[in-house]
Amino acid sequence: MDWIEALILGLVQGLTEFLPVSSSGHLEIGKALLGVNTVDNLRFTVVVHGATVLSTIVVFRKDILSLLQGLFEFKWNESTQYVAKIAFSMIPIAIVGLFFKDQVEDLFNTDKILFLVGLMLLITAALLAFTFYAKQKEKEISFRDALIIGIAQTCAVLPGISRSGSTIATGLLLGNKKAEVAKFSFLMVLVPIIGENILDIFKTDVSQAGSMDTSVLIVGFIAAFVSGLLACSWMIKIVKKGKLIYFAIYCFIVGLIAIFAS
Repeated sequence: MDWIEALILGLVQGLTEFLPVSSSGHLEIGKALLGVNTVDNLRFTVVVHGATVLSTIVVFRKDILSLLQGLFEFKWNESTQYVAKIAFSMIPIAIVGLFFKDQVEDLFNTDKILFLVGLMLLITAALLAFTFYAKQKEKEISFRDALIIGIAQTCAVLPGISRSGSTIATGLLLGNKKAEVAKFSFLMVLVPIIGENILDIFKTDVSQAGSMDTSVLIVGFIAAFVSGLLACSWMIKIVKKGKLIYFAIYCFIVGLIAIFAS
């Protein structure tokens, strides 16, 4: 992988991690278009995922600091309840990550990966389209809602199912406040992404992790961080305005192209 490919894939990762169009699906499409065989290189994957985690922390730095301050009061206050809901939402993805990680990874190694991505993008499109007709009740996220949103996040391990799209759409369909759904969706993914990277590092032999120039990693990191920063901030505004239908149309078109190109 050269620095231009790292730049493109870093931009794709940063943008699609937050926009409801599936980062895993677009990375597979990018891999096919660029003919890059090292897109799943361990070091590059850890670096670009770390960049998107950092961009999330930067955007929500005030919220995270407020939650931590409330948490260390050691009382059952709003912050403690919010953190508990995030933890509750992570139960489904933790189960899949700990016990079914190899089976999930096998999905990315099939010869029909583009067809699978296209099919899942059509499902993402349908889910986003449903939110256009959903009645907003503006209610707070409950523990039940958090678990359901967590199940939606777990479904997003399939390439082509958007994590942000599935969690935000599910939250909106449950009648939760738009701004709260976006924030909850982005904060709940921090621990799973960090945990997944740690598991990858421990389970993979360093000698098999692949070699890559430091400059390529730096380019990938900066591209993913900057694009992630912009996409995260942009997505919050999009959710508030209820403009997810445009991403439904996009996912539908790209999904059809991927299916016919497979």
